[in-house]
Amino acid sequence: MLVVISPAKRLDWTERDSDMTAPEFADHAARLAATMRGLTLTGLQALMDLSPDLARLNRDRFRAYQDAPTPEATRPAALAFAGDTYQGLDAPSLDADEMAWAQQHLRILSGLYGVLRPLDAIQPYRLEMGSRLKTRRGATLYDYWRDLPAKALNAAAAQVDSQVLVNCASQEYFGAVDAKALRLRVITPVFMEDKNGSAKIVSFFAKKARGAMARYIVQHRLTDPEALTDFDSGGYRYHPDLSEPDRPVFLRPYEA
Repeated sequence: MLVVISPAKRLDWTERDSDMTAPEFADHAARLAATMRGLTLTGLQALMDLSPDLARLNRDRFRAYQDAPTPEATRPAALAFAGDTYQGLDAPSLDADEMAWAQQHLRILSGLYGVLRPLDAIQPYRLEMGSRLKTRRGATLYDYWRDLPAKALNAAAAQVDSQVLVNCASQEYFGAVDAKALRLRVITPVFMEDKNGSAKIVSFFAKKARGAMARYIVQHRLTDPEALTDFDSGGYRYHPDLSEPDRPVFLRPYEA
């Protein structure tokens, strides 16, 4: 099966000794980076609701963006992203065989790069998929990417002979996957906390759990969707009474 996750705003640019691959949509990323360079500091700040310091940081990142980057300017995507989801994924601790399997079965949706494999070389950036960045293709990044992410996921699934996509991405990012163009069964796990008998989604915990689910799929080389219900990382357990077809719910006691 194929599994998708979101990127992260926070980056870890620690030196990584790893072979890297070229992103499929590198040309598109270069065009978007050029568009971002054309924004004023105020425009960049408003686009992503950034503080002045973060706006300057990302302005400098896009100014430094290389259309043909040197290896020193890049890092493998799954090792460079460092948000909550990536705490759960913990890609640096995957062994070589697990990373090789992830390279075939794990995809990262990205506002700048569209779709990434774990070892695809990325440059430091911040560009949320929900950004209303105007380009020749429309008023938002959803308009820009259109059906390209869906087609890329179809092709990746075909390469591993899968008809199933496990969606561990956020709504913001999976919204970039054109449902009409996607030819795969989509399973979206939901992670909830049991707080005094009431099951609720807590964003921080859910993000980390989605990364842990991606890791579980990679480490167990899952191909059967039914095997997802055995997921038990972090104290979560499958809860059939709360689940729906293609929406398995995992519940655990709330930890403040």
